Amino acid sequence: MLKVNTENLRKSHQLIWFTIDFLMLGLLIINLAFIIFDSVYGFEIIQNGLGSISPSINEFYQPIHRNFIVYDLMFVAVFLTEFVVRWGYAVKARVYARWYFYPFIHWYDIVGCIPVGSFRFLRVLRVISIIYRLHQYKVIDFTQTRLFKFISFYYDAFLEELSDRIVIKVLSGVQEELQRGSPLFDRIQQDILHPRREMISNWLSQRVAEAAQEGYVPNRGALRSYLENRVDNALKQNLELSRLKFLPVVGPTIQETLEECVGDIVANVIHQILEDLATSSNHAFIEDIVNVFLPFPEEQNKEGENVQNEALISLLNEIIEAIKTQVRVKHWREELP
Repeated sequence: MLKVNTENLRKSHQLIWFTIDFLMLGLLIINLAFIIFDSVYGFEIIQNGLGSISPSINEFYQPIHRNFIVYDLMFVAVFLTEFVVRWGYAVKARVYARWYFYPFIHWYDIVGCIPVGSFRFLRVLRVISIIYRLHQYKVIDFTQTRLFKFISFYYDAFLEELSDRIVIKVLSGVQEELQRGSPLFDRIQQDILHPRREMISNWLSQRVAEAAQEGYVPNRGALRSYLENRVDNALKQNLELSRLKFLPVVGPTIQETLEECVGDIVANVIHQILEDLATSSNHAFIEDIVNVFLPFPEEQNKEGENVQNEALISLLNEIIEAIKTQVRVKHWREELP
């Protein structure tokens, strides 16, 4: 239900103008109802039906219908008077930079006053402008009405469905262009990816370092124990190494020493790799990987270029598919009761 905020009405210091707005709003609603009724009454079947139901009402309204333009002009006279008064106030208060700006900005008020045919129904625009002005000053809040919520919900749903279909259509077209080997792929590679190689390398380097710090550093002890156990089990299953224990005197000692050394070496190597990845020293390594995927044109041969292009096209296709999957999600359905 639409409620009037009387406190904001008093604070606005425009009580007189808002009172006029409410009066004009009431007159506009009455006038539009009058126009709609007279338009419907213009059909002969309606006149005959009303005459059979209530001849007195039909007889009373017949002269009004014949002189409808006269009665409508009475409303127009009131609307034009109110328009001129507001125009005079705008000039006096210097609301706009030029005195003649007002009728251009409020053109819908003038057009709605034309008492000819369908122009009359443009008075709906004036109703909307009054309601919007009252809403802007927080005198009323039509966003809390059931009608507004109903219209807003289905309007958003319509826009989401429409935009989703358009976006999916565009993305599918991009995929087709990539598969056909259009200049789009070359522009993506040459104009977008290559100039940003350093940025991509820095971003990947930072992400890898963060992942290594968060995933490895807190669990280095557990990872080392796991690696040593796995290496120890693998060495015990090695047939050649197991034969060392048959050497007299030193065989078991050599076997045990080798197992410890290999396990320690593997754990240290993995530890050093992850330590390097967790710091800024991984940048050169990441940069080499980026160079493999995005080599400079002069560094490519034809065969390598085709393979890399196919890999990059496949990567771009997967990214676009992921975007399309997300676009297909209907968020408005989640808001349904």
